[in-house]
Amino acid sequence: MKIHPTALVDPDATIGKDVEIGPYTVIEGQATVGEGCRIGPQVHIAGAVNLGRNNQVGKGAILGADPQSVEFDPDISSGVEIGNGNTIREYVTIHRSLFEKERTRVGDDNFLMNGVHLGHDVVVGQHNVLANNCLLAGHVVVDDRCFLGGGSVYHQFVRIGSYGMVQGLVAMGQDLPPYTMAVGTNQIGGLNAVGLRRNGFDKEDRAEIKRIFRLVYSEGKNLKQALEEAGTESWNPPAQAFLDFLRAESHRGICLNLHRQRRKDR
Repeated sequence: MKIHPTALVDPDATIGKDVEIGPYTVIEGQATVGEGCRIGPQVHIAGAVNLGRNNQVGKGAILGADPQSVEFDPDISSGVEIGNGNTIREYVTIHRSLFEKERTRVGDDNFLMNGVHLGHDVVVGQHNVLANNCLLAGHVVVDDRCFLGGGSVYHQFVRIGSYGMVQGLVAMGQDLPPYTMAVGTNQIGGLNAVGLRRNGFDKEDRAEIKRIFRLVYSEGKNLKQALEEAGTESWNPPAQAFLDFLRAESHRGICLNLHRQRRKDR
């Protein structure tokens, strides 16, 4: 364990083996820092934050601060749960839950770049990349292996399906289905075909996902009609996951507007 002499670590905090804590960092209350974590300078870990193993936290990050909600009662006991192997870069902010005994959650092996904000009750899965200055409002859910472009912003309760890819500076106010790419404001740019290949989806699964995508986005059907037609067939698990996402309860609705590039006259 290597703790800089200027760091302030609450005696009630639990610090694992082989942890490094940089200068002027403050770790409060019932925080837990798992073994192998590297905590940079001027980090603030506020109260009930549980960091797993081998996480890296960059300069100026704030983990476990109060939610930015006028309804929040500061006496509520809530916190932040962070898994293993995450890279949390400079000035990232992750706020604790709005509700008693609940937690904002980050899974394993995520990369949160400089200035990312996770609002209260956000859930981030595994192996995601959130580029610089992504802003996620409360209750946003990001599944697994997504890429969120720099400066993109997300309305409360939005869901981002697994293997989704979001262009930089995009504004998301609706749910993004798995395997798709988001452009503009609530627009689908197409399938994340490169991401599917890179992540080992075989030819058959990719073909089924493409067929489902065309059924929803390219055949002139509304979502109800597309789901009814899809329900007459059986699908491999990856394609079925796409359908399950569309059928699940949505607070914000599904991105259904397919962006079509205008061709310039030559």
